[in-house]
Amino acid sequence: MALDSPYTGIVNYKQVAQSYAEDFQEAGGTILTDFEVTNMEMAKENSSESEDGLKYPVIVRNSKGEEIYCRHIVTCAGLYSDRLSEISGCSPEPRIVPFRGDYLVLKPEKCYMVKGNIYPVPNPRFPFLGFHFTPRMDGSVWLGPNAVLAFKREGYKLFDFSTGDFLDAVMYSGLWKLVLRNLSYGLSEMYRACFLSAQVKQLQKFIPEVTVNDVLRGPSGVRAQALDSDGNLVDDFVFDGGSGDIGSRILHVRNAPSPAATSSLAIAEMIADEVKRRFEL
Repeated sequence: MALDSPYTGIVNYKQVAQSYAEDFQEAGGTILTDFEVTNMEMAKENSSESEDGLKYPVIVRNSKGEEIYCRHIVTCAGLYSDRLSEISGCSPEPRIVPFRGDYLVLKPEKCYMVKGNIYPVPNPRFPFLGFHFTPRMDGSVWLGPNAVLAFKREGYKLFDFSTGDFLDAVMYSGLWKLVLRNLSYGLSEMYRACFLSAQVKQLQKFIPEVTVNDVLRGPSGVRAQALDSDGNLVDDFVFDGGSGDIGSRILHVRNAPSPAATSSLAIAEMIADEVKRRFEL
């Protein structure tokens, strides 16, 4: 069974994100990079910045000791959404478990085989789309991705490893419950990640003419998958705030499920509505 969607569009999402950033800056916003947040707290009344503390009662502090004073905070931190939420007193759940998705790419002389997006009917048990064919703006064609546990939250390469991130994942009971319930599926994904021919076999279900000689290993992405303690993949939005006075001034978007990029404007509208409701703006 297949669904034909001839008007499905393709965009360069880097350019879309840059356009969003320009709109934000033109509206008076400031974008800071290389700003690792380590603490969020209410300003103390006897602070040397007491005037700012009254007007902007929440302090955001980074790993370099730099501070930003603000009225309210909205976070959407992806792979670090659980850790950032815990800073303000939120529950550690749902926990973020990183899954790496590896793509293959068609060799340039074989791109003629794919004339549009081809998607499988997804398995409702999992949020992953499965192997699909995606023509890109530059004319290349990406095939995939798979879905395997990443050993680092920003582990975009096969051998990327972080001891802290790895232990954080494997010591979480929710991950083991997920693994034990889906052991066969997980082992199959790991096998396909190691052997190119196994991935191509999946692709041949849609285009039988594709062979191992037609593809190359391509880039990878990491999915910030929210997981609860019962081993359930969280596939809906999760909003949180925290405890105490600071909890009434923070909105954490702890899970924004796929297709978050495609639906970004609609999601932004929903978050804005939640901000107005929660902060009584």
